[in-house]
Amino acid sequence: MLNRFILSILLQGLILFLLGPACDASSLGLTVHAVPLDSDDGRTVVAHFTAIAPSPCPSLSGLCAAEDVDCMVHTTSLPFSGTKPDPGWCVRQWYKTVPSNYSDIISLGSDTEMYVSMNAGPKVRENSGRLNQPPYVALPPPLRARVNCPHHVHLSAKDLDGDKVRCRFARPEDDECMNCTEHSFIELDEEKCMLTFTGKAPAGQYFIHLMAEDLVPVPKMRDVTDHTPLSAVPVHLSLTVEESSSSCTDEPVAIGETPTEDSTMFVLPYEEVKFNINYMSELESVTEVAVVGPPELYRVGFNTVGPLAMMTMAWIRAENQLASLLPICFAVNTNNLQSEPRCVWLYQREMKTLPAGTELTCNDTEMTLVLPVASLIDIDLAELQLNSPTCPINYNDTYLTAHISLNGCGTKTVHAGSELVYTNTLQTVHTSIIRRVPSLTLPLACRIPGAQVKGPQYQISIPTEKETFGNVDFWIEVHLPGEGPLSKFTKFPKFRTLPVSPGRLRREAKLAKSESSDTSINTRDEVGSRLENLDLHLMSNCSIDRAELLVSNCIESETEDFAESHPILDQGCTASNDTLEIITTESTSKIYRLDLSNVQTQGSTMYIRCTVNLCISTLPSQECPDLCTRSLNQRSVVSSLFTKSYTISSGPVSLVVTTPAPKATVTPTPATTVAQTTDRAPEQASAMAAGVILATISILLQNVFLH
Repeated sequence: MLNRFILSILLQGLILFLLGPACDASSLGLTVHAVPLDSDDGRTVVAHFTAIAPSPCPSLSGLCAAEDVDCMVHTTSLPFSGTKPDPGWCVRQWYKTVPSNYSDIISLGSDTEMYVSMNAGPKVRENSGRLNQPPYVALPPPLRARVNCPHHVHLSAKDLDGDKVRCRFARPEDDECMNCTEHSFIELDEEKCMLTFTGKAPAGQYFIHLMAEDLVPVPKMRDVTDHTPLSAVPVHLSLTVEESSSSCTDEPVAIGETPTEDSTMFVLPYEEVKFNINYMSELESVTEVAVVGPPELYRVGFNTVGPLAMMTMAWIRAENQLASLLPICFAVNTNNLQSEPRCVWLYQREMKTLPAGTELTCNDTEMTLVLPVASLIDIDLAELQLNSPTCPINYNDTYLTAHISLNGCGTKTVHAGSELVYTNTLQTVHTSIIRRVPSLTLPLACRIPGAQVKGPQYQISIPTEKETFGNVDFWIEVHLPGEGPLSKFTKFPKFRTLPVSPGRLRREAKLAKSESSDTSINTRDEVGSRLENLDLHLMSNCSIDRAELLVSNCIESETEDFAESHPILDQGCTASNDTLEIITTESTSKIYRLDLSNVQTQGSTMYIRCTVNLCISTLPSQECPDLCTRSLNQRSVVSSLFTKSYTISSGPVSLVVTTPAPKATVTPTPATTVAQTTDRAPEQASAMAAGVILATISILLQNVFLH
């Protein structure tokens, strides 16, 4: 009887626990990169944690105890964060020395809790006699997918020992996870580390717990029965499934010079690596580039121009406590879509200790290198050179010497934290096609302390917008057809019919000369009657040759605050077949003929807001990109310079006739009397509305001028 009573109480408690709300939220992603320590034969590892927490971003306190010298939180001046999925997220990174077989519950702030379990050895490899290095798996930004849209996610993995990396679901029976569920709509190709979302899941947020294992690669012809992995490290992911009415093929895609998936960039001490990413998003404008990478990864120049999105990333290898392999994963988000995540890797090359007798002396104008020749065994001294081959290297039977100018010899200048660093590299440049000979790569650096450095800590060598385009200004003017400063183009217009958004299939431009007055002037002249047409002028003061005005979006609203708005142009395409572009020879201006019968505003006044850029193609054979096309010329993107994206607004624009048209007049001539009728289009109040710059989105960006 007593046993039944106790069992009843336990069951009630369990039911209340299961039905009650969760007290802690899961992380939106987690990876651990484990580096075995030789000092204790791999019984402990330095575990490098990267975790993604939902907003509001948790504090860094609590990850490391004050007295724990083997634990440190990585702070960065450029935190990784994003807004999608709602309510947003941020990245926390830290390292801690832990046992190689480790499990723990880690709290990020008061709202996020993670159970971490790993088996990182120790294992001594038979082929090398060294400690096995567990695999590295890159952590993508929080994943997004859509109901009924199958989605594939490739997990980028590397192994320093060259082992095969396999991914599998974490097993709760082996204490690898807690409260983890294998979802029926998530499939996993273990050998390829490929996740597949089948699309058969309701909207919501789901968590995926994996383990990544490394296995010694075995030739296919060998019959090996023991496939025991050498180690297993955790990988936690989140997937937010959202409702959507758009096509499953509308996600943004990487284009142009964006690095390829899984590519590796080797980084010497104090070397700067830099790359550009470019994306095309046909359906919706990109709102952010979501990035998860190493501390102090610089992200500059985020800019959107119609369907194009671009950004530059750069990282400088200063002295750090990071792992040898550093992944950078990125994806672009729109309001409803996400691109396929892509990951690249930075490999911090391990440098050997300099031979005894090596000296590098720094002064105000040069660095002087003295290197014992005896240490350069089997190195062909004649093949050694600095960044610039014009800078001489001298050597005899005893020493190699080089006087390296800080302003020449190919010396580069970088900012590492608060330090200014001058860098050069002495390396072998083979003159023959034979590569099976020893070579040398010796990075050289002179560091100036932060107290002596003036100016910003980091700069990317991009020309400023003012240097390229001058002092630019943009504004909106609205005129009656045939009037305004560009009336010579609007009196007898030639029209360009643009594709209608969102179907951005590129059509041949249609040119049609106006043959009737109702396409160029308004026929109504009664005061208070609604106008039929208006010409929207988007203007710029730029006078640089070959500069072109690009228009990404325009909206109209009955109110100045644009609380409710309707599209005129979207992603460079028109929102209606009745909105036509008027062809001009003014490349820094655009004119659109608006058919007011299709304007959503029903009142007597409307306001217009547009997003514009200026563009210069750096190659004479290329033109700036046409924003409204699916067959965008990628070369025109990477070979063009863009200004910031400017948002400009009009003042109030009257949609009704405010001044009657003048009456017909009769003018006599000496020979005969001829009746001449001049039908002047009626004027409108606030017909010309000057634009106001509301916001800037980004900075000038183009790799053509990056050095």
